[in-house]
Amino acid sequence: MAKDAPPRWDRRMQQRLARGEAAALGELYDRFAALVHSQAHRMLDDEDAADVVTREVFGYVWENPGAYDPKQGSMRSWVTRLTHHRSVQWLRRAHTGAGADSEDSEDDTLSSEELEHRVRRATAAARADYIVASMPAPLRAALELAYIQRRDYRQAAADLGVTGDEARRRLRLGLQLLSTANTRPLEGFSPPGYGRAL
Repeated sequence: MAKDAPPRWDRRMQQRLARGEAAALGELYDRFAALVHSQAHRMLDDEDAADVVTREVFGYVWENPGAYDPKQGSMRSWVTRLTHHRSVQWLRRAHTGAGADSEDSEDDTLSSEELEHRVRRATAAARADYIVASMPAPLRAALELAYIQRRDYRQAAADLGVTGDEARRRLRLGLQLLSTANTRPLEGFSPPGYGRAL
């Protein structure tokens, strides 16, 4: 799984990209394209825009492999951060294009407020996605059974092969982790271990 990739893989991938190995970009794309596209789609709610952001992210990685610093976190964290940044840029560009056609300054203010609300909501959603993807597999499995497959804790316990108390504990811990997506400040969002601005 990509998130379990050793730091050595990350450094080696960066070196291959720096040498201009097209096969390295293909491998990176195979590993992270679904993650990038799904995060962009969730933030933008637009398939075409998610396609463009995905191309922009991998284009940036190809042209700027030296921008990745393995000391700051994994390649996955960096790509996730790039996706978030590009998606927010896309939202702002779309807003600027729409705002230029508007004649009423009050409408521009409302549009700006709506844009900021959408950026904040998208950031919280991206953070929640990152938290779920990063949590231990047993907690993630319990949450998926309860909230995606609509199982109660007894059914989840049976599916997971654990006691009812253990299933409740996993659900509670998973929900506690997920609740941090909405309680941390939204400005300057960066996945844990990767605090570098673009």
